[in-house]
Amino acid sequence: MTSNIKRRDFLRTATGLGATLGVLGGAQQASGSDNTAQPCAQPAFPQVQKVTAVVADFVLKEQLTDIPSDVLELGKKSILDALGLALSGSKAETAGLIAKYVDSFGSQPGGATVLGSSAKFATRFAALANGVAIHVDDFDDTQLAVAKDRVYGLLVHPTVCVLPAALAVAEMRGMSGKDLLVAYHVGVEVECKIAESISPRHYQDGFHSTGTCGVFGSTSACARLKGLDGDATLRAFAIAASHSAGLRENFGTMMKPFQAGHASESGVVAVDFAALGWTGAEQILEAQRGFFHAYGGGYDPSAIVDRLGKPWTFQNPGVSIKPFPSGSLTHPGMTELLRLVKTNAIHATDVDRVEVGTSRNMPNTLIHHRPTNSLQAKFSMEFCMAIILVDGKADLTKFTDTVVNRPDVQAMINRVHFYADPEAEKEGYDKMTTIIKISLKDGRVIKGRADFGKGSPTDPMSYEDVAEKFQGCAAFAEWPKAKATQVIDLVRKLENVPDVRSLTALLSK
Repeated sequence: MTSNIKRRDFLRTATGLGATLGVLGGAQQASGSDNTAQPCAQPAFPQVQKVTAVVADFVLKEQLTDIPSDVLELGKKSILDALGLALSGSKAETAGLIAKYVDSFGSQPGGATVLGSSAKFATRFAALANGVAIHVDDFDDTQLAVAKDRVYGLLVHPTVCVLPAALAVAEMRGMSGKDLLVAYHVGVEVECKIAESISPRHYQDGFHSTGTCGVFGSTSACARLKGLDGDATLRAFAIAASHSAGLRENFGTMMKPFQAGHASESGVVAVDFAALGWTGAEQILEAQRGFFHAYGGGYDPSAIVDRLGKPWTFQNPGVSIKPFPSGSLTHPGMTELLRLVKTNAIHATDVDRVEVGTSRNMPNTLIHHRPTNSLQAKFSMEFCMAIILVDGKADLTKFTDTVVNRPDVQAMINRVHFYADPEAEKEGYDKMTTIIKISLKDGRVIKGRADFGKGSPTDPMSYEDVAEKFQGCAAFAEWPKAKATQVIDLVRKLENVPDVRSLTALLSK
């Protein structure tokens, strides 16, 4: 593969890119049209060559100096955020189950750090364990979107797929913080641009895009760290595509974080097999029987061709860092409800009914309307509203089976009406428009509206805000405060760290 791929090589027809906005295979579903349309009504799949090749070229050629300083700083916030979540996630039931699974293979000397523990696992299993831990509380960062039909960037959680794999590989090879940063950023950029490209049908029909698109991010990071050449990187993407998996029906169960961890693990596996010489299709993204067609029915080449790093996703449309451990679609409503409660001194006993209106795609994801456990509660607008009204906050201590099933919480859940609102629908799917109406027992009605929540690019967290969240996660994990403070300082200057093992040591018992 040549290092410089010319734009004209991508196109089989002169109208290739110009036609792509009309070839998004999920357009009919997005508009609510009848799915029984005749085959002749379906747009043609884009005939564009070497998309996979240009992605591989980007992965291999980017240098730290190519990454803008603001992007590097935004990335550090997401990295610190994820490390804190790995600590708090190490307390989840899933951590013990994964350890039992890995132990079934017998003891193995050495390995990469399982964050928040004294364990060392083989690289792939460390990526799996840390990925599950970062995502298990659904508290990790989330991609946004540009196009109004893309369902909020298909809700990819970028860091969880890339960082665990990159950190495990970098630790095992004794690589620098600079190496880790470059690999992390190219991985996040690749997975987010792939999610931005694929037809919205991909997400709407049930794929969990963190698991499906995230595997290309982890593969990109590992290919960079392991020094694969162009041909091997193409083959690694082919292997990764066959690992791409995840279904939204699993939301509210252990499988949702598993799908994120699996995406991270699969990047390690794909690169290891490619390095051995394992073969695979070199046009796996754009081929008629490849990823974009099989998983989405269509894609927009203009969202990825000549778009990697132009601008970086961290710059535009941005990545949100979560203030609450629940699905990101709940956050605008939770942020606004907290404001309304404080401004109007609302008490739970005052509330008669709460109406929460959003676009139709939000109830399609927040599927648990009467949750009975903590995992379901993370995908329940009703619980997220109720817990703020009843307890005045929604931190990690509130998303437990015990709290979810408290009689006062269940009673408030029954007072919350979550519905699709035409006004919110008109705003498009690049926003999370949430309209709140609180009817009080004294006859007053209090209204509010928000398009995004705290932590989004429109209302971002500072590094200090993320550090405070990190300390909260560390305290939840009963992690020594001195070690936690050192991690905060080290990540802030990560490009100057000579060996990432100094970082993982602070996150290991």
